[in-house]
Amino acid sequence: MQASTFTVKGNTGFGLQNRRILQGVSDLRSRNLAGKSLRMTERNSCFGVSMDSASMGIELGRARRTVQSVFGSSAKARSHRVRAAGEDIEDAAPLKVQGQSSGSVLPYVGVACLGAILFGYHLGVVNGALEYLAKDLGIAENTVIQGWIVSTVLAGAFVGSFTGGVLADKFGRTKTFILDAIPLSVGAFLCTTAQSVQAMIIGRLLTGIGIGISSAIVPLYISEISPTEIRGTLGTVNQLFICIGILVALVVGLPLSGNPSWWRTMFGLALIPSVLLAIGMAFSPESPRWLYQQGRISEAETSIKRLYGKEKVAEVMGDLEASARGSSEPDAGWLDLFSSRYRKVVSIGAAMFLLQQLAGINAVVYYSTAVFRSAGITSDVAASALVGAANVFGTTVASSLMDKQGRKSLLLISYTGMAASMMLLSLSFTWKVLTPYSGTLAVLGTVLYVLSFSLGAGPVPALLLPEIFASRIRAKAVALSLGVHWIMNFFIGLYFLSIVTKFGISTVYMGFALSCLVAVVYITGNVVETKGRSLEEIERELSPAI
Repeated sequence: MQASTFTVKGNTGFGLQNRRILQGVSDLRSRNLAGKSLRMTERNSCFGVSMDSASMGIELGRARRTVQSVFGSSAKARSHRVRAAGEDIEDAAPLKVQGQSSGSVLPYVGVACLGAILFGYHLGVVNGALEYLAKDLGIAENTVIQGWIVSTVLAGAFVGSFTGGVLADKFGRTKTFILDAIPLSVGAFLCTTAQSVQAMIIGRLLTGIGIGISSAIVPLYISEISPTEIRGTLGTVNQLFICIGILVALVVGLPLSGNPSWWRTMFGLALIPSVLLAIGMAFSPESPRWLYQQGRISEAETSIKRLYGKEKVAEVMGDLEASARGSSEPDAGWLDLFSSRYRKVVSIGAAMFLLQQLAGINAVVYYSTAVFRSAGITSDVAASALVGAANVFGTTVASSLMDKQGRKSLLLISYTGMAASMMLLSLSFTWKVLTPYSGTLAVLGTVLYVLSFSLGAGPVPALLLPEIFASRIRAKAVALSLGVHWIMNFFIGLYFLSIVTKFGISTVYMGFALSCLVAVVYITGNVVETKGRSLEEIERELSPAI
């Protein structure tokens, strides 16, 4: 692992004598703090998270001393002069960390999650509205055109996922959010006012592009601004709000039975969060990591100050400096993703979404209504609500466990539970001894499957990928992985019913169970644990400079 010697522009270092004095102080502190690891320090430090003030003050003091002892000769990265919002931090004096950080990332995570809500809402809104819009547009008997209205959003999302990566690298994360509000708003408006099939399909295509961009930049932005200690919890919020968006679409569709023209209002309501997303991001700080990578050092310091408080500027800037590969290294191109340096980590990212889709989540959701009807639950709304509630509940539990249990262990638990649930579903359709209970077992298997999925396979990939990708490839690598997701999503939706017709639902479910077991084996051998580790530390391990 190579240590970086990247020099930050616009910052002056210590003189030789001061560096030697600081080195001696660091060595002394290192001897006094033997046995304290940097990783534990990162876990115990706090960026705006409430803790007991006395214990947090002690831990933060230890964090500062331990960071200096670990970096030794690189202590100037921790104590070098930093100019933040017109203030000079003294060269020789170490920063005095307050008991409670004066910054907070939560409002900005909340703004970003508007994109996640729109993601879920646009995926779910068409399910209830399709029957009614088909009558209004004169395609009630044309299932092919109806299928295009449903699936066009997936094609748009595929394009948007790659576009989001390019825009995020070129213009930054917050400006990409603002640009993303354009297709989201225009698409929602066209769907709301559509008087023809062509206008509806164009509207769905634009909203698809919008949610594709959101799918790439929401987890990217959240991971880059989140403190190490709660990055897992905040990263899982993305998946939680996607589930909430789907549930909101279901609830909004309830008046349809009494008001058939309500479907237009359902699409129109998506304009509100789209506009709020653009406005909110106009006032949100840019990712410090992206700013630093662009050489905009003073802006990065200002962003850190807003996110974590001015007492964290030197520490975070030191992390960014330590992880930099060199000032001459250009932004990565698409072909760089397949270089020897990044090939393995990019393949892991793509595999996460490939395995997620091959595990059968979309197929289970598509077929859940028929499964519930076999158990005597005739209400589509009730069936969807049960699946949605299980998804939201499981994701909420995952949020609380992500930074305690860890990403890798939750993935293993999730895929193991999904495999067992799929086997239960398969056997409920084939074992004659279970025939009297087949309906109940089918519902139980479906709910357990969705619950298991939401514990790990659902939320973890979107969180894990921005963590394991190096900063210079992060946006493009996330986009590539999401491209795999949308391609698999499209083909499973297109061919699932045909495969079921040919092989039977029991055989298909057993195939999904085997895919889940393959996922367990793959994750065990290839996925690294990222809990409690800074993005810079992960990057130095997985993508060391050549």
